[in-house]
Amino acid sequence: MESCYAKTAMSGVAGFALGGLFGMFMASMAYDTPFHTPGAPGGVSGVPGSAAATTVSSLPLRKQLAHGFKDMGARSWSTAKNFGAVGALFSGIECGIEGLRAKNDMANGVAAGCLTGAILARNGGPQAAAVGCAGFAAFSAAIDAWMRMPKDED
Repeated sequence: MESCYAKTAMSGVAGFALGGLFGMFMASMAYDTPFHTPGAPGGVSGVPGSAAATTVSSLPLRKQLAHGFKDMGARSWSTAKNFGAVGALFSGIECGIEGLRAKNDMANGVAAGCLTGAILARNGGPQAAAVGCAGFAAFSAAIDAWMRMPKDED
């Protein structure tokens, strides 16, 4: 598979799938599960005109499960989209850099990590882009170094 388009698409699909599984797992472990049903007004005791919200624990089991699965699905979908976008962006940039340099070494991953981090943090301003660049580049270098380690042949 030498095509940058194919590598980018494969990375996006794999990132989406793994992100979905990761999001599902993290949603099941979340402590911030709402104790009130969504859309219910948040009642404040002692404030006139403030209606009490319905607690999830007061709902029938079937509705509690439906609420939990809906929340899990929304979190899983969100994480899947993010992982897919990051995977496709990084892979596409790395493949492009590799093609331009005509080399397959760690510098490609570090440069791609820097560009990916900067692009993802661009809305936060130049300082955020620099921190994103440094963070993604360092993570990419660490993973690349670990993946390129010689295998132990005992």
